[in-house]
Amino acid sequence: MPYVPFHEKFLEIAKEETRALIAIDDPELPEGNYGLIEAYCDEVGCDCRRVFFNVYYEERNEVVAVIAYGWENRKFYADWFGRNDPQAIADLKGPALNQASHQSELAPILLDKIKYVLNDRNYVERIKRHYRMFKDLIEEENKSGASIKSDKRVKIGRNDPCPCGSGKKYKKCCMNKKA
Repeated sequence: MPYVPFHEKFLEIAKEETRALIAIDDPELPEGNYGLIEAYCDEVGCDCRRVFFNVYYEERNEVVAVIAYGWENRKFYADWFGRNDPQAIADLKGPALNQASHQSELAPILLDKIKYVLNDRNYVERIKRHYRMFKDLIEEENKSGASIKSDKRVKIGRNDPCPCGSGKKYKKCCMNKKA
């Protein structure tokens, strides 16, 4: 199931509502801005109720962690997953480091910081709203048989970080997969 950055579908909203951590005099994190780039599943009919945070560290110009988070209860994920595997359910619910993504040495520290950020109920409600907007658009695109442009597409440069969250440069990752 592919995950697409929220800003690819809703650029203007993402510009206004993307959260960032700013590390200043933090004994665990190097100083700088860490953008929490939201990505959602674009599989038609899927209702996973999860977000992937691609944590983008501006100073390094790379994704340094990919953190999965689901806001529903454990029973929801057990039912959705189709079996009650405690470790799989914990990973689905999160917050957890995404095992399939490259993680930097900062990832475990950022996971702890994200857990703190997710105590903000207003932020969690915003994530849920973004998820619903994204999924509604995906379903509408599927019904119409064409891609609906809700916002201007972001131009990704060859040397920019790949929006899939791999941490690689776009030219070394997904650039040639678009064809």
